[in-house]
Amino acid sequence: MKRYAKLYLKFLLQYVKTLMEYRTDFILGLVGFILVQFTGVIFIRLIFNSIPSLEGWSFHEVLLIYGMAQIPRGLDHIFTDNLWILSGSIILEGRFDKYLVRPLNPLFQLISEKFQPDGFGELIIGILLFSYASVNLNLTFTLGKFLLLLLVVVAASILYTAIKLAVASIAFWIKFAQSYLYMTYQLSTFTKYPLGIYPQAVRFLLTFVVPFAFTGYFPGAYFLGRESLFRGILLTCIVSLVSILLAYRIWLLGISRYESSGS
Repeated sequence: MKRYAKLYLKFLLQYVKTLMEYRTDFILGLVGFILVQFTGVIFIRLIFNSIPSLEGWSFHEVLLIYGMAQIPRGLDHIFTDNLWILSGSIILEGRFDKYLVRPLNPLFQLISEKFQPDGFGELIIGILLFSYASVNLNLTFTLGKFLLLLLVVVAASILYTAIKLAVASIAFWIKFAQSYLYMTYQLSTFTKYPLGIYPQAVRFLLTFVVPFAFTGYFPGAYFLGRESLFRGILLTCIVSLVSILLAYRIWLLGISRYESSGS
């Protein structure tokens, strides 16, 4: 484990060095991504300009859930964005072979190969929205609650990665799975809003089938006092752990079925 940590840090430092050589492109890309993320906030503001509450949820409560969902999404985007490439071209072009001939875990190699700074746009927006909403709702965070917040953010980030890994691994069987990953990942946008506004079928899908509800809604609802500690924090951690283990199992099965398909 210590060896992998040192290697990942080395890869990360090399990537940051490369980014600094093209800092203008990095800054412009980051600002652009933040502006794109901010459009979602404008959409929420427009909704609340017409209605006083959304199924009993105030503007700042919805904003807190939105921010809660963006933080782990941003972290996952920063560190595991190469899973998108896995689902799209790596297996299709037979470029997965290089991960199998090196004496390192193939998944570690794949993830550490790319660091996506655009994810900082989601992360920054998420932190700002969560902080702004917390202040306006007069929420207080004791040391214990702050530690729970850190714990659930890590768990939710792992859950995002687990879902991406599971769907991206389908490419081992069908070669190109990016459209399926995109379709699945888009479901995460629903969890930026209170789950109760959706039909029962959608709530079931986001809770039990593709459990994105545990990345934003349930943790956010806990800090708002609308969900229990068990469902908001503990169950989120359990679902995250089960999901990543299941996703890794699918990944291993996929590797066992892998056949190079390069031209």
